[in-house]
Amino acid sequence: MPPRRNSSGFCPVAHREDNERVERRPLDIVTADDVASLLEHTGDTVASIYLPTHRSGAETRQDPIRLKNLLNEARSELVELGLRGPQADAMLEPARTLLDDHSFWQHQSDGLALFADPGAVRAFRLPDPFTPRVVVGDAYHVKPLLWVMSRGEQFNVLALSENQVRLLWGTRHRVGQVDLPDEVPQSLAAALWFEDPERQLQFRQASHAGAGAGAIFHGHGGGKDQPQEEIERFFRAVDDGVQHLLRPRVPLVLAGVERLPPIYRRVTSHEPVMGEEVTGNPDRLTPEELHRQAWEIVVPWFDRERQQVLDAMSDGDRRVYSVPEAIAAARAGRVAAALVASDAEVWGDPGEPDGAPAVHDERQPGDRDLLDVVVADTWIRSGGSVWVMRSEDMPDGAPVAALLRY
Repeated sequence: MPPRRNSSGFCPVAHREDNERVERRPLDIVTADDVASLLEHTGDTVASIYLPTHRSGAETRQDPIRLKNLLNEARSELVELGLRGPQADAMLEPARTLLDDHSFWQHQSDGLALFADPGAVRAFRLPDPFTPRVVVGDAYHVKPLLWVMSRGEQFNVLALSENQVRLLWGTRHRVGQVDLPDEVPQSLAAALWFEDPERQLQFRQASHAGAGAGAIFHGHGGGKDQPQEEIERFFRAVDDGVQHLLRPRVPLVLAGVERLPPIYRRVTSHEPVMGEEVTGNPDRLTPEELHRQAWEIVVPWFDRERQQVLDAMSDGDRRVYSVPEAIAAARAGRVAAALVASDAEVWGDPGEPDGAPAVHDERQPGDRDLLDVVVADTWIRSGGSVWVMRSEDMPDGAPVAALLRY
């Protein structure tokens, strides 16, 4: 029997000791709660491991070898930082069990991120490749993770028909289909069947009709004359079930035949929902086809929001390009938005919450990437938005640009 998935989407897999486990995320999605949990984890020595992976082909056989080499590198760094060898081995053991897990490697996306602490290892399979990397310290290195889930270019597509519901998570270049939890009804018939006590009685009678007799469902075939109020109830149930998978203020594109998206748009509590939709029967479209059409809808929205931040930064009194200044402003709750270079690193000691960080020319033992600190303090302390961009797209080529509220 497969492991039971909990409400957060994680499938805990036990190993040897009860407190040793790998939390696998079978969804190609990272939520704000996931990142907040990683950012807030401090005090223990932890390891962050990133590597590119492959969905199919001969390269899938090389991915476990790449992970093995990175785990060996992580062990060396943990020992160098002061852990005894057996402690480092125990901490990384749950991740090592993945090396021989054939099923795990046959169901990869384009990148794998592992976060190991003395109690557990969390694994995220994501639709963007990572540069192989190991970072060991007293806090997780999360900036590479943010590139695939920052507000910069992330969007969702909800494909709606009376027979099927699909949720996709996309960036400019990638798309992945999200495994929907059990509470999301997969069809109109499934959503409405047990609302009617008479139908429940019919189901029970059919179930007890005798040996070998199958339960027969009648009605609600999902035809085009389905009453609108039943469609609304169906969509309300879908909306309730997917809300925890949708990040606030990340655009949602609806796909469906002409009459369905307007109904969902009326009942959903998510914002923003794009005014334009992918029209036609989405059941006939592949994820790649849905992604291509949805991207054309969301790209003007991304360009407009990003430009608003850049325009606001033209006011020199409201922007800072210094990493220490950005951290100080974020800790004071003054940062409305932060742009962070995805391919830059600024190593140093973040200092105490009421102190100033120290920037180092070269990475020293125990250092953190201070751009992670900018992200954490902007997100958690300031409640600001974070955009991860390539260095060539950053204002003045700086590794960070913070827009101040005052």
